[in-house]
Amino acid sequence: MDTMVQTAVLPSAPDLPSAPDRARALQPLLDAQGPEMDRRREVTPAVVEALVENDMLRLLLPRSLGGQDIHLLDFCKTTEAVAWGDASVGWFVNQSNVSAASSAAGMSHEAAIAIFDGPRTGLAWGAKHNQSKAVRVEGGYRLTGTWSYLSGGRHTTWIGAHSAVHNPDGTPHMRHGRPDDRSFLFLRSKATITDDWQVLGLRGTGSDTYSVEDLFIPDENAPARDAIEERRLTGPLAVISSHLMYATGFCGVALGLGRRMLETYTELARGKQGRASVTPMARNNAVQKDIGMMEAKLSAARAFLHEAVGQAYDAAAAGTLTLDHRMRLRLATTYAMNEATDVSVACYRGAGTTAILDSAPFERRLRDALSVSQHLQAMPAHLEMVGRHIIGTEQNAQFL
Repeated sequence: MDTMVQTAVLPSAPDLPSAPDRARALQPLLDAQGPEMDRRREVTPAVVEALVENDMLRLLLPRSLGGQDIHLLDFCKTTEAVAWGDASVGWFVNQSNVSAASSAAGMSHEAAIAIFDGPRTGLAWGAKHNQSKAVRVEGGYRLTGTWSYLSGGRHTTWIGAHSAVHNPDGTPHMRHGRPDDRSFLFLRSKATITDDWQVLGLRGTGSDTYSVEDLFIPDENAPARDAIEERRLTGPLAVISSHLMYATGFCGVALGLGRRMLETYTELARGKQGRASVTPMARNNAVQKDIGMMEAKLSAARAFLHEAVGQAYDAAAAGTLTLDHRMRLRLATTYAMNEATDVSVACYRGAGTTAILDSAPFERRLRDALSVSQHLQAMPAHLEMVGRHIIGTEQNAQFL
C-alpha cells in the first residue's frame, strides 16, 4: 500500500469567491432553468457549464488532487444555496462531490489524479444492489450487476457501482476480518444506461438505472470508500464517513428548498387575500403565527445542523471524532431534513390554489421536497438509532 498522502495546504486564490458565494451567484440561472430541467429530466447544458466554470464539482477533493478541500460546514451552505435555485442541481452537486471525495480517499494518488484531475471531475453512482457480483481475479475484479439512482450520471465521464466481492469459487472474499465490499469506478461508456427516471420530484437529477456485464475493474479503481484501514489521505474529510457527508449535503438541499418555499409564501402573504377570508393574508393572525413558527422551525433546524457539522469537523481535524459526534451529526441531519420538509408542505398548503399552478413557484418545489424526504438519509429509523445510543441500549449502529 502507498504511504499516506497529506493534503497539501495551498493558498486560496484572492479573486475566488467562497463556495457558498459562488452558489448564490448561480441562483438566477438555476431558477430560470428549473422548469426546463424538470421537463428534460436532467440538468441543462447551460447549468452544467456554469457548474464547471465555477469549479463546483471538486469542492471536497483535497488540494493535492486539484480540489478545494472546503470545510464541511461551507459545503452544506453551498448545497443549500444551490437548492434555493434548484433542488435537482443541489442534489447533483452533493452526490458528485461526496462520491468523488469518498472514492479518492481510498485510492492511490496516481489512480485518483487520473480520474479526478480537472473541473469536469464529477462522479456519479447509484445505491448498492443485490443484483450485483464482483469476482476477485488477478489484478482486479470482474463486475456484473444492475444499479439504480445514477444521479447526475448523464453529465459525468466516470461512474461507479458498489458490490460485495466474492472469490472465484463463490465464497465471500474477506478483508480486514470482514466481508469485502467495494466501490468500482469505470467509464460511463462501459455501462448500459436505462432511461427509467419517471418520478414525482428531483426529476432534473436524471437518476437512471445502469448495468455492466463481466467488466474488468483494476485494483486501483476499486476503493473501499469507508474502510479506515485503506485511507490514503489525511484530513477531516478523510475521517468523516461518506454516509454522514451525504447526509450533510442532502440536508442542505432540504433546507434550501424550505427557505425558498417560506420566502415565496411570505411574499404571497404580503399581497393576497384568500377567497374564504375576510382579511388579507398579511393581517390574518393565523397566517402571521404560521410564518413566525415556520421561520423558527427552519432556523432552529439549520442552527442545530451547523453546530453538529462544526463539532464533527473540528473533532475529525483533531483526531478525536467519536461515536457521540457521529450520532449527533446523524441526529441533526435527519431532524433538519424532516423539519425543512414540514415547512415546505405547510407553505404549499398555505398558498391555496395558487400553489397548484405550474406558473407559480410552489408545485415543482413541493414535489422536490417530498422526494428529498424519502431518501435514506431522512428516514425516521435514524432517530430510533440515536435514541438507543442515548439510552445505552445494545444495537448495531449503521450509516455513521
